[in-house]
Amino acid sequence: METFNKLFGSLLAFVYHCFDRIVIQGYLPLLTREEHIVHFFRDVLGLYPITKDVLSRRTTEYKHWVEAFARNHKIPMEWAQKGVRKEDYVRPYLERMQRRNRYGVCFILQSMEQGFSFQSLNPKYANPDPNYRPIRRRPSRFTHLYFYIRDEVLGPMVMCVGTFLPFQTTYYINAHHFIEGELKRQGIRFRKDDNAFFVGRRRKGVAGRSRQTRCQNDPQAPGLLDAGAGSEVLQEGAGCDQPAA
Repeated sequence: METFNKLFGSLLAFVYHCFDRIVIQGYLPLLTREEHIVHFFRDVLGLYPITKDVLSRRTTEYKHWVEAFARNHKIPMEWAQKGVRKEDYVRPYLERMQRRNRYGVCFILQSMEQGFSFQSLNPKYANPDPNYRPIRRRPSRFTHLYFYIRDEVLGPMVMCVGTFLPFQTTYYINAHHFIEGELKRQGIRFRKDDNAFFVGRRRKGVAGRSRQTRCQNDPQAPGLLDAGAGSEVLQEGAGCDQPAA
């Protein structure tokens, strides 16, 4: 977050001190409008007229690249089954990667979903340019690829990529996995049940000294695991099975 704040601090309208689940939308700014698509294919790539085949060729090439990536790295790639939660289906593969202490993509699921894509249409009226094709951004159903990833810093995460222009991506991150990794790196003993953290005993005065030192350095920045107003924390000598906010 410190790096993010340095890079984009002047653009932030609000600030969170701790995230739960985070959804990030990604897209290519120069491929979001009809005129951008025309400029990209006609002026940059030199492809004109912009037909359905020209547009679908980008999708075909991307799918072939993903299939080759999965094949070369021995990553399972399947279609999502109806009525089965994607997370439940992929969980055994993620747990296997965790046991082996490996990072990267563990599974790729394909799913037919609604999204926006660009379509090449036949002109309704005569045009002096015989190669003119109207390009329109319209909703349609097409393949979306879900990359299930185990990241060294963020933990388990999902990246969804639409296979049609503009190839919009969506990242699903759970900050509790990040907190878990930070606790392990700092040597703090805990037990995690879904998004709840259970902590054991701490030596008397350790938490107080830590908080006092931090507050002196940065009085307005609460720590990652500081308890807010009304939060319940373990007292000295509390059992390990008691939850702490």
